Amino acid sequence: MNRKRKEISITIINAGEEFHVKTYEHQYRNLMVLLNNNIYLENFGECGGQGRCATCLVKVFGLKTETSNMERNENNTIQKAGLSGTNNRLSCQLLVTRELHEISVHIIQDGY
Repeated sequence: MNRKRKEISITIINAGEEFHVKTYEHQYRNLMVLLNNNIYLENFGECGGQGRCATCLVKVFGLKTETSNMERNENNTIQKAGLSGTNNRLSCQLLVTRELHEISVHIIQDGY
């Protein structure tokens, strides 16, 4: 069986600098790991992906419907950080799937 893997393209904006990352489905555990492996982000994802600290907070644009729903404690953590809005997400809670193809991720600096 020769199945060609479909590439996932993600645009990342960090401190005014734009990066274009290409990956494949499940190549990274979640978006937080992808971001840490491709861009050095100090103090990013301090709880290790448990969705509790909000240090991996990002603004995401272009999410498809399946990944637009928040799961686990993501919504509570974002609210505790004093934020709201559908574009605010914890990158640790977004799995790297085809649903992320062609999204734009804006890293939120200095906490919130």
